[in-house]
Amino acid sequence: MDRYSRNKNTISSIDQEKLREAKIVVLGVGGLGGYIVEMLARIGIGNLIIVDFDRFDITNLNRQIISTEKNLGALKVIEAKKRINDINSAIEVVAINEKISLKNIENIIDGSDIVVDALDNSLLKKSIEKICSKNKIIMVHGAIAGFIGQVAVIRPGDFILDKIYREKEIENKEGNLSFTPALVSSIQVGEVVKILLNKGEVLENEILYIDLKYNTFTKIKI
Repeated sequence: MDRYSRNKNTISSIDQEKLREAKIVVLGVGGLGGYIVEMLARIGIGNLIIVDFDRFDITNLNRQIISTEKNLGALKVIEAKKRINDINSAIEVVAINEKISLKNIENIIDGSDIVVDALDNSLLKKSIEKICSKNKIIMVHGAIAGFIGQVAVIRPGDFILDKIYREKEIENKEGNLSFTPALVSSIQVGEVVKILLNKGEVLENEILYIDLKYNTFTKIKI
């Protein structure tokens, strides 16, 4: 337990065991997802399922923590799995190199405790929300655009994304910076840990809207 000695006083040994037994699915290992898997591995989540179909390219270097000049062209899930194993070889990692669709998502999330949304497609996010609800799985949503980010905890039956996203896919016209995904992913991971350990208050029935240009954090009831 020396590995987690700095977690103590905040996370007990019993809590740490709960994290070790947890099974978390991370959908997307790019800007948000790379930071998410890094932090989940370091906090001690014992079972990670990571899903992405893409390869790293030069445009990812500005913000994706797992992307380097040496792994351009490599599959994101394979590089993410290597990163997790380098941090903690005891973690069970399932790397799924597939494009997420309505045909495979139920099998991917089956038996998981929480699904973490690190996708960049609003229509797909809404579909995942419905499928998580159907399968009684909590979804921790995150989205980024330029200086802006948002986070929400979506319990089965809430359908928050269905209320805030319209029918058409929302295009990100703001670009993506290096620091916004780091912050938003940190909040997502914090929500995952709080849910698993039943600590504090989670972002239920509301969206945490973050504007880093003006340093505002606003909770919007849904």
